[in-house]
Amino acid sequence: MTALAPLLQSFFTDRLIAQRRCSGHTITSYRDTFRLLLGFASAKTGKKPCALDIADLDAPLIAAFLGDLEHQRGNTVRTRNTRLAAIHSLFGYAALHHPEHAASIQRVLAIPTKRYERRLLNWLTEPELDVLLAAPDRDTWTGKRDHAMLLLAAQTGLRITELIGLSRADANLGAGAHVHCLGKGRKERATPLTPLTVAVLRGWLTEHPGSPTDPLFPTRTGGRLSRDAVEHRLGLYLATARVACPSLRGKHVTMHTLRHTAAMRLLESGTDITVIALWLGHEQIATAQIYLHADMTQKERAIARVAPPRTTPGRYRPPDPLLAFLEQL
Repeated sequence: MTALAPLLQSFFTDRLIAQRRCSGHTITSYRDTFRLLLGFASAKTGKKPCALDIADLDAPLIAAFLGDLEHQRGNTVRTRNTRLAAIHSLFGYAALHHPEHAASIQRVLAIPTKRYERRLLNWLTEPELDVLLAAPDRDTWTGKRDHAMLLLAAQTGLRITELIGLSRADANLGAGAHVHCLGKGRKERATPLTPLTVAVLRGWLTEHPGSPTDPLFPTRTGGRLSRDAVEHRLGLYLATARVACPSLRGKHVTMHTLRHTAAMRLLESGTDITVIALWLGHEQIATAQIYLHADMTQKERAIARVAPPRTTPGRYRPPDPLLAFLEQL
């Protein structure tokens, strides 16, 4: 067995799990990265994954792998950078245990992340959200569950992993109603609930009793919904909602769009950006400033308070016929 196999195993068991106590989501992301990388390297070198050595994963091969992610698999630049971050973490660990490969490791660590365009946020207006929430058939078990789940997501801004990780005990519907979740980075937070959300959740829990540790939004077999299952359910309701609301047809809507919708509703109601950052569980307040960039209402109010410059409109007239010709090209 080469040095790569035990290195990779100890990287997961010792570094990620024992030392850093990484979340299951991080472990899964790193695992998928190296499954893809080993498969790509195996195809390029003709060696089985267990026969690959550290020297086989050199900078040119890593660069080719990153290019393959974008051009063959159709991954975004952000996904490409996420895969590269996992590779950098492994090679940083390898530098401590295999100094004999220091030169090759350093070249891999020198591969930079790629810059990408940051588009304006996409969120739902109040009429669009109302039509989406009306799409589930509340005469059925799944319809009642999905309506409660989508309403909770749009009101609290929970991430999809936080949403499917909720248990019945996490919904406190008494005085000071709130939902408790374990968010990104293992940060606990409690998010207040509106009277409407409380009423819907109380109805859902009353009609479908269970133990406190049961999932708040279970599958028919009592297990937890997967990310793909939730996105699939949302897609079904979007197809129905787009018939009644044409403005939804031009929007790419995911569960994360509901998170953005919750933030924009808070911002439009006059909530301070620092409170929104705490509400959403952001590590840094600067992360929540993306909602300020997306809010045209605040920008319009700002420009309305600015005195226009004292100037009159004019028209440029070139001083020479040849310059006039060039201007018309």
